This record gives sequence, structure tokens and C-alpha cells, in this order.
Amino acid sequence: MSARHFLSLMDCTPQELANLIRRGIELKDLRNRGALFEPLKNRVLGMIFEKASTRTRLSFEAGMIQLGGQAIFLSPRDSQLDRGEPISDTAIVMSRMLDAVMIRTFAHSTLTTFAENSQVPIINGLSDDLHPCQVLADMQTFLEHRGSIQGKTVAWVGDGNNMCNTYIEAARQFDFQLRVACPQGFEPKPEFVAIAPERVQIVRDPREAVAGAHLVSTDVWTSMGQEKEAEDRLALFKPYQVSGELLDLAAADVLFMHCLPAHRGEEISFDLLDDPRSVVWDQAENRLHAQKALLEFLIEPAYHHA
Repeated sequence: MSARHFLSLMDCTPQELANLIRRGIELKDLRNRGALFEPLKNRVLGMIFEKASTRTRLSFEAGMIQLGGQAIFLSPRDSQLDRGEPISDTAIVMSRMLDAVMIRTFAHSTLTTFAENSQVPIINGLSDDLHPCQVLADMQTFLEHRGSIQGKTVAWVGDGNNMCNTYIEAARQFDFQLRVACPQGFEPKPEFVAIAPERVQIVRDPREAVAGAHLVSTDVWTSMGQEKEAEDRLALFKPYQVSGELLDLAAADVLFMHCLPAHRGEEISFDLLDDPRSVVWDQAENRLHAQKALLEFLIEPAYHHA
């Protein structure tokens, strides 16, 4: 039987995604009640990090431990990946020893190559194209605070990056309208827009995107690997800062999200994370719960043999 992978929100049906989020809420409740729940006892997750991480590493590692399993952290410096072992060879070996592998990488093709050569589930912990685990947590956060996102309007303000691409997939899978406000030349990739053309609108003016929106989300203007462009980006993106005043144009019950880390004074005003409309800390915590639901969904539990 071939393993189920989670490289993109499109790897699940809308129903499966809805179930994952509901399960994330249940697992959160179990943890808050101090209940011991260890379906993944004796299961091991391998984690490959080509990019720095705080939330992704903590949430996957803590999540596996809380589910009764273990997680092993590998950076390219600690493995043969940096010394030129082909990704396909690494995938074959790792998948014979582990029960799942989470990869946080640059090129999305690293994930697809890994998945093609793996006997166990591969999870996208972030690539230059997509960040599906983060948007799963975002969708859980919206559901907890406001109920179903179906039919609502979401505004993405800033760079048409991997988060923006994933929000386009979410617009299709969770059935909402997405308005993207970005500078010329920083649009989301056309192949993602093509997934949900009737649900995505690209505009230049952030006020137009945010008007009446139920959720407003943004991200840093300079992502990992783009440091050389930082100065140019700062000038270009200046009009795209999300502030309390911008949020005032949205729906009265708008929520503000940011996948973190945030650069206060750049993509957000200095005080925005403290705004009562901001749910970024719940959103960050929900990485743990949504991913535990995902791990439980993808990894075969161990059984006692008589």
C-alpha cells in the first residue's frame, strides 16, 4: 500500500481537511484536560530542516512526544544530504527506518522527490511554494473563534509567497473568497491562481482587499533566502503594512493572523499583535494541535502482538 503524503492542502479532500481541523480541536481539549493519549507509542518521525525554524520544530517534536512517539531532528549539516547524497537515496533509507518524515526545505521538488522514493508519509513543513501545516492551523483558529469560514472573505496583504499560494488552495478546499493585495511583480504563482480562479482576486490596493474581509492575513516581506532583496522590498512593500486603521475597513468581527516571526514596524504596525482582533498566539499554538491531528491521520499506530 502506498503511503499518504501531505505536501499540499490538495492532497486531502475538503472533508478530510474539515475532519483534521475538528480532530485538532479535540486533541487540544484532551491536552488542556491533562489527558494521556498516546496512539503513536513507539512511532518515530524524522525531521529534516534545511531552513531555520521555531514553531515548526517545536510543534512537530512536542506533538510526536505528546502522542507517545519520538522525533529525530536532522539538519543538512548533521547528515549526508550536505555532502551530496541524492535525495532519492536518503528517502529510501530514512523511510525504511522511520514511520514518517517531515521536511522543511527550499525547493518544493525536494519534497516530491522524497515522496516518490518513500514508503512512509512525507509531510511538507514548508517549501518555497507552500506551507500547508500553517494554513491548517489558521483554519482551525478561524473555526474556533468564528465558526465556518465557508462563504467568507479573506484578505492576503503583502508578498504573493508560499503562504499566499497555500491560502489560494485553502480558498478552494474550504470554499471562501480570497483577495490578494500585492505590488506588481510579487503576485502568487499563476499555477496556484489557476487552481481557484473564481475564488481569487488580485488587487494592488490593500484597502480594496481588506474592505469587509472576515480574516486578514500577512507575512514578512523578506522570506528566508531573499535577504539580498530586503532593502528593495522594504521600499516596495511600504504601502502594504497592516495596521489597526487598515483593519478598521474590514468586517466588524475581523480576525488578524500572521504566521510569525513578525517584523513589527514593517509588514505590521508596532502594536498590531496586541490588537484585540489579533489571534496570532492562538494561531501559533494551533500548529501543535492541527499537526497532531495530521500525524495521527497519516501514521499507522503500533499494535501489541500477542
